[in-house]
Amino acid sequence: MTASAPLRLAILTVVRNDCAGLADTYDSLRGQLGPGIVWLVADGASTDGTAEWLMDHADVPLWWRSARDSGLYDAMNDALAAAGRLGCSHVLFLNAGDRLAEPGSGMRLLQAIARHPDCALLYGDALERLGDGRILLKRARSHRWATLGMFTHHQAMIYSVSALAGLRFDSGYRIAADYDFTLSVLKRGRAERLHWPVCLFAAGGLSQRDATAGRHEQTAIRQRHFSHGAIHAAMIAMAQRVALALRHRLPALYAKLRFRCPEI
Repeated sequence: MTASAPLRLAILTVVRNDCAGLADTYDSLRGQLGPGIVWLVADGASTDGTAEWLMDHADVPLWWRSARDSGLYDAMNDALAAAGRLGCSHVLFLNAGDRLAEPGSGMRLLQAIARHPDCALLYGDALERLGDGRILLKRARSHRWATLGMFTHHQAMIYSVSALAGLRFDSGYRIAADYDFTLSVLKRGRAERLHWPVCLFAAGGLSQRDATAGRHEQTAIRQRHFSHGAIHAAMIAMAQRVALALRHRLPALYAKLRFRCPEI
């Protein structure tokens, strides 16, 4: 992508039977959509009224479909392909229930993209809503620590479409395909950190509900990308188990160590 190429950020939302979450995501996009920021929605043949909601709001997403698919990552691949066909330069995945961090986030992202036109990946911090209702700031780690796992929420990552040529999510991974995808993108170009929150993350997703399976997939992905030996892989897996146990058993301590008050 060259600096003179037109910028068009696509917000890609995948949903299945979460009409309320989809409406919440749309609420955060109100006033931010336009020629430079568009919304694409892939619904997996929902039966809870999601498809009807999309039909009632058909003038809002630039593209949407409601059809059976093979799951989360199959739907994400469909939305990604649509973004390419529609001439979008960058994509950001916000699943149903996720929100942009603030009303000006979209314009701020376009400005960041314009400052870094040759980056394959931009990423920022995330806001996370805790079980007690508090919204706290979860700072991103450097992408140079990607060997340890996802360095920020996937919903805080902006990918350059030009860096994704021929690349899709591997649906052979049920939970961690976004990690595999991101590692592949990092091999294709430069990454730049944005020092502000991009998204408000809706907790309770698949990676949190089945963290053990997610860790196993991450181990296989690391071996594929980094050729880690068994000892190295075991050390990383142990560190992840400790962090997860801390989050579940001592949530107040985990929050104190990992989160900060928002600075927006």
